[in-house]
Formats: sequence, C-alpha cells, structure tokens
Amino acid sequence: MKKLLFISLIALAFFIGCDPIDKYPDIDGVDTENTTPDKEDPENPEDPETPEDPSDPNDPTEPSDPNDPDNPDDPENPDNPDNPDDPTNPDPAPGVIIPFTTASTNDAGVMYVWDDSVIPEITIHMTSSEWNKLLKRYDEFQHNVDYFHADFTYKKGNDVTFIEDGGVRLRGNTSRRRPEGNGGQNHDSVNPDWHHCHFGINFRKFHKDDEHTINGIRKVNLKWFKDDPCYVRELYCYDLFRRYGIWTSAFSSYCRVWLQIDDETPAYYGVYNMIEPIDDKFVGRRVNGMFENKNGYLWKCVYGEGGMADLRSTDDHKFNWDQDNGVNYTYEFKGDEEDFEAAKEQLKDFILKLNGKSDESFYKWINEVCDVNLLLKTYATNVAVGMWDDFWNNGNNYYLYFNSTDLYDYQVFFLPYDYDNTLGTSSHCGVQSDSGRQDPYNWGDSGILLERLMKFDDFRAMYKNALMELADPANGLLDMDASVARVKEWQNKISPYISNDTGEDMSIYDKPANWGNHGEYRLMDKGSNNFFKVKTETIRNMK
Repeated sequence: MKKLLFISLIALAFFIGCDPIDKYPDIDGVDTENTTPDKEDPENPEDPETPEDPSDPNDPTEPSDPNDPDNPDDPENPDNPDNPDDPTNPDPAPGVIIPFTTASTNDAGVMYVWDDSVIPEITIHMTSSEWNKLLKRYDEFQHNVDYFHADFTYKKGNDVTFIEDGGVRLRGNTSRRRPEGNGGQNHDSVNPDWHHCHFGINFRKFHKDDEHTINGIRKVNLKWFKDDPCYVRELYCYDLFRRYGIWTSAFSSYCRVWLQIDDETPAYYGVYNMIEPIDDKFVGRRVNGMFENKNGYLWKCVYGEGGMADLRSTDDHKFNWDQDNGVNYTYEFKGDEEDFEAAKEQLKDFILKLNGKSDESFYKWINEVCDVNLLLKTYATNVAVGMWDDFWNNGNNYYLYFNSTDLYDYQVFFLPYDYDNTLGTSSHCGVQSDSGRQDPYNWGDSGILLERLMKFDDFRAMYKNALMELADPANGLLDMDASVARVKEWQNKISPYISNDTGEDMSIYDKPANWGNHGEYRLMDKGSNNFFKVKTETIRNMK
C-alpha cells in the first residue's frame, strides 16, 4: 500500500503548481450542464451501518486501485524530501508532529491577543440608548446581525487598550439569547436581569483605521460556555487541532467579560471563550506555506435554509452571499456580492465532480484539488473529539476555502468550526448514538466526500494512522492522562473567576450537557466513563 503524503506546514506551496482541470473531464454518465446530483447518491446505500464503502466493500473497482504506479499524480517518493518549491524546508520525518502556534502565523496581533499566558479582560461600554436599541432589535428579529455602537477596554496584564466607537452584536443560532430581561423590556438600571449570551465584536465596524484594532486584530467572537459545565470543550478541541498541526483551525483562549451601561457599575459576565473569526483576515494570516493565495473564495457551510450542507446538490436555493440579514444559507459566500456568481460556479464545479466522477478519476482528481492527508488528519481530529454535529453526520458546521478564483484550477481546504457539542456531549443524530463508541469509519451518512475517500485503502490508512497518532500516549494529544492534565490546568486557571453577575453557570462540573443522551461521560474522573479513555479504546480497536 502506497502512502500518499501531501502534508507539511511549511511546504504546502507544492499544490499550487497543479495543472488546470478540464471542465468535467471524466464524469461517467452525468449531464453536468443540466443535472443536479441526487441527495441519495447511487453509490451511497441507504444502509447507515455500512456507508463507508457504498460501492463494493470488498472490491473497490480495479481502475481506482490507489496502488497504481502509473498514476501521474502519485509521486514515487512518498516523503517528497526534495520539494522543489521549498528545498530548504523539506518535509518532516514520518511521525513528527509540528504544532501550529500563534508564532506560526508570524502575526503580531494573533501572538498578542491569543497568547494564553494571561487571561485578557474585555469591557463593553454602551449607552443605555444604544443598549435598548440592541434589546429592541432582538425582540423584533432574534437572529438579526446588526451592530450597535460601543466602546471597548481591552486589558491584558498591565497593558490597557481603549477603542472608541466600535461595534457589538449578538451571535448564535439555537444558542442566541436576550442579554437582559425578557421580551419588551428596556434596561433596568436598578434591578437588571443579566443573561449569558454570545457577542461578536468588530472594533473597525464604524471606523476603518488601524486605531480601531488591537495590534491589528479587528474582530473577536466571545462565546459563553453554553451546555458545557466543564468550561473546556471548545477550547480543548481547537487546542487539539493546533497541537496536531492543523493550521486551518482557529485560535481560541479564555477571556473575562464585563458590560457597562452608561456610568453604572460594570456587570461581570464571567469567563468566555474568545475565538478567532473565520474571514478574509483569517485566510491572510495563513498564506505563506499554507493557503498560498489569500484572494480566493470562502464559504460558510451549515444546515441552513437549503437543508444539509452535504455537498450533494447544486440547487440554486442552497447558495447565497452573506447579506447580513440573519438568514443562515446552506452555502453562504463570505466575499463581495460582485464575486458571488463566479464563486458559486466554482463550488458547483467541485460538488458535481465530487458526485459524478468514477472511482478511478475521483482518486486522481481529489489528489489534485485537496491536500488529502491534511483533510484526513483534520477529520480524524474531528472524530476523535466526538464532533457529531458536523459535515459527515449532519451536513453542518464547516467552512471551505478555495485558494483560487479560477473556475476549474483551485485547491479546496476544509476549515473546522463550532466545537461546543463535543467530548461526550452526544445526541441521537444521523447514525450517531454515542460519540465516544461510534465506529470512526462509519461516522455518518451525509458526507459524500468522506464516504468516497474511505473506499480507498491508502486513504483509509491515512485516516486510521491519524487517529492512532492522536490516541498514542507518546504524543500527549488525546490520551487520557495528557488530556486530563490539560483540562485541570485550564480549570484551575479560571476557577476563581467563574462566579458572575448573571447568576448562571456559577460552578465547574464534570459532566456533559444535560440534554445529551450519554450523561455518564466525564473529562476529569479517570474511571471507566472517562471520554478520553473510551475514545482512545475505540480507536485502538479499529479494524
């Protein structure tokens, strides 16, 4: 079995040199001009127990043999130590894991804002008039994305930054809340009824200058620990991605949040997760040796107005550009309106080829348009943390970045997103019933990309190898002892600051969300129900 190796944090420029792909060159039996792939792909059986090899689990067709030495896209030297694009930085030796840190971006703002050695403190200052506008707008349309005027104090140790007249808005889908009182109420200066909620901050919303940034950082997302009494789940996941070298993951860290209305005593909202937004700046920080081109097309993909983001259908109603209207489109383009049609045709091209190509041509094509090893390492990490509300199982919660505006010549990258319902917070969804014990080869029946990749022996081997690396105690990643130690370290850091003026989430508890179907899972207790223990055992038992 030949191992294909397309990874290196430093040598990803390798991919930019691929030849353009002709329009739909090898799609068997598909009218690509007029046909929308059916949601139930004929290669994907309805049996949810065996979606990993829908065509023939025992014989994945001769022409798709990944061991074919004649495959022009398969380098004869799998380790590719002589990368012509970066001869001074060869690929690391097999088994070497290079973490992705804030320093990897070479971005002063990222290194400052998401440095977790000191917990930053953010105070949102608003007039009662502007705050009441925010409350009223929530009552009119809960999912509005309107920004309201606010000043901000950002304190990190002895450093204090004050930003005047930036923007703040409410965030969240099912988790969006009114931050004070009930419907129809204005601010109560005497007996305020505060509630945890998610905030989005754009320091440059109303003034497009460098003075309205924190060391160049223009936006941060502030997320409360909804349904996570451990206060660690999403933080742990993003941290694990980066520990494993997945540079497509966002940065996150703790912060403490206050809200001050007029000259009143600031209300303490408690400990929040401060997350790097995925936008054009996110892409720009990951150019050299990574995306290579920052001027491509970015898509947010969710279970939205058009249904699942399962990459099966090209129906127009699934696509739209981000109109800031509070509607979650299935595929939402995060660029300028004038680029939407070109970006849509490019994504449709990817979807049509993904669904229409024969096994043989798919194998060659996917190696051209994706860093398959990076993709499978990313998804192995996704499965390792028990992320069930995802692309593979639920057609939800990911971004795609195309690093070229060319309709047919591009590289596409999978960006992980939204990891609060993980680490033992399980739900009956799709084929899932237990995110700790679910077969990693059979994670879902909605993700056509992973289903097709799992049909090939070498891709399955890449995926399994990534899971084994994550579970290996020697690497200190997912294994129980290392994970428990990290969780306890984080909790010790924030425990003095948990009590807050909302009266909500006032203690740290070792349990998953109360609505989950596996309330027995624990993160700190090293007994038989420790999620890390159960998950690593599941991985080691893979066939």
